[in-house]
Amino acid sequence: ELQTDGNRSGHLQNGEPVSEAEVNEVVRLIAAQLAEIGDQFDKEIQARVVNDLVQHFLNENLSGEEITQRMSEAVAGLARAIPSDMEQEKAMLVLAMVLTRRIANTMPSLLQRVFSTTVTYISQQFHNYILRMVSA
Repeated sequence: ELQTDGNRSGHLQNGEPVSEAEVNEVVRLIAAQLAEIGDQFDKEIQARVVNDLVQHFLNENLSGEEITQRMSEAVAGLARAIPSDMEQEKAMLVLAMVLTRRIANTMPSLLQRVFSTTVTYISQQFHNYILRMVSA
């Protein structure tokens, strides 16, 4: 579990002590797997999808909630093309991160807004999935 400052408490949910090195290794392995999947997805994402999202992020009239909804729609649309043998939640999580990177690379001035939106989206949609990945 995370402490209020964002650090791990040193115990998993079952109460067994876990060293920081073990936690770091698990996180490193998960990150490596997600990065590999992300590299594959990055090649398949059309520039039009990224450009459409950039336009939404540039629109000052859209609220954070509306932008998050646009991100969710884009991820869901891209996820339809994901092979059925891949875990859908994992694919959507990676797609959100890849889209964030692509948008920030396309329009660096949007980095703060894109990052904030992505964190909100991931927190809302994948919180339990991330906890399951880390504790597995």
